[in-house]
Amino acid sequence: MSARRFPGEAYRVWHLHPRWSLALRGAVAAALAWGVGMIVPPPFSEYPYYAPLGAVVATTSTLARSVRESAQAVGALLLGAAVALAVDTVMSPSALSVALVVGVAMLCAGWRALGQMGTWVANAALFVLILGQGEEAQYVGAFAGLVLVGAAIGVGVNAVWPPLPISPSEAALDRLRDALAEQAEALAEWLEHRGPLAPEEWERRRAGLRPTIERARAEVAHTSEASRGNLRARRHRTRATAQAARVEALGITAEGMDEIVRLLVTWEREDLDTVALGPELRPEFASALRALAEVLRAQADAGAGVGDRSRADAGDEAGAGTDDPVARLARRIEELPGDVRAARERSGEDHLVAAALVVVLRRSADALEA
Repeated sequence: MSARRFPGEAYRVWHLHPRWSLALRGAVAAALAWGVGMIVPPPFSEYPYYAPLGAVVATTSTLARSVRESAQAVGALLLGAAVALAVDTVMSPSALSVALVVGVAMLCAGWRALGQMGTWVANAALFVLILGQGEEAQYVGAFAGLVLVGAAIGVGVNAVWPPLPISPSEAALDRLRDALAEQAEALAEWLEHRGPLAPEEWERRRAGLRPTIERARAEVAHTSEASRGNLRARRHRTRATAQAARVEALGITAEGMDEIVRLLVTWEREDLDTVALGPELRPEFASALRALAEVLRAQADAGAGVGDRSRADAGDEAGAGTDDPVARLARRIEELPGDVRAARERSGEDHLVAAALVVVLRRSADALEA
């Protein structure tokens, strides 16, 4: 790699790995919180390590989440302290009091309002019960106060330098797009050259696509959450909107591919006397699947979004005889009902599954063209 290209490549890699910026924000927030913990007056300065702890809790992957989890952590801490103080007033320190505190605290940890920070209830209760003996009020004030200060610093660092993981979302959507194209091409190849499907193999392929779909949706949802209250999001609003459209379109296409494979695994298999397509219709549907894969392959630029043209435009181009992939897919799907009718007339079979496949393909094509 040339020295001239290195800064741009480093910038791209940095944005593809948001964990790096998260670690840097956490380190900065923890260092600032430690400094504050060291200069505050006693008794707070006796426990400076609790401030970085609060900063780490608050330095999460989105600004909205950092505010929410900071509030939950402080609430869990105070709840745990209350449990410990309540037990301490009626029992002297012992194995029984520890067991009682932990048991009650773990029950409280399940409170939905605390979310993932519920685990702090038991930790805080044990800290107050064991480490705060003799000066519980002072300890609770220092513990809660410093965690709150550290959390405020963490939220502040996130607000000044808010995360916005657009690049990882685009990469996840690109992987989904490529996986769908590969699935469509593989299915077309099978129909053209191998005939009926092998159920076990195609069920594995069908199941193998689901993690990619779920990852893409999770990444886009994460970006959407990161956009809340994020000033940087204003500069990337167009990209974020395009991502939402992409995940919707690719989600519909993924559901369509899943349904197509499911129908063919059920109705286009060697152990059936009457199959969904048969030798006459397999090439026609394989051609449509290849056209679908070509549309997906043509959308190589993730930033361009999915479907930059309307269906009407695609129809106009189809009429003009263009080789545009979107137009070719629209034209091929429009021809399928005629192919199914002709096959029905020649064979006398209903071909209901073939008709259902046409509907699924059209829905996928509409999603990609919208």
